[in-house]
Amino acid sequence: MSAPLRIRENGIDLFVRLTPKSSMDRLEGVETSADGRSHLKARVRAVPENGAANQALEKLVAKTLGVPASAVSVVAGGTARLKTLRIAGDPEALAQLVQALG
Repeated sequence: MSAPLRIRENGIDLFVRLTPKSSMDRLEGVETSADGRSHLKARVRAVPENGAANQALEKLVAKTLGVPASAVSVVAGGTARLKTLRIAGDPEALAQLVQALG
């Protein structure tokens, strides 16, 4: 199984499948889609209106990885379930934290 991330020079890109309007905010491990790509499953209580679910996802990932909320941003898939988050920081340390979630 491939990791749900891509290493960048100053951080990582994290691939996430987001389910909004859930009963709780949580990350649920890694899953592989039919096309072979891996992504981290995430659930948030926020509704997908006016970017609320994306903001909740950014906060959840930042808290889980121990980085400032300002270090996490949605860079692709703003209105889709499959999103790409850019996380600034030490790429190797972030990759290890994400792998531990799987």
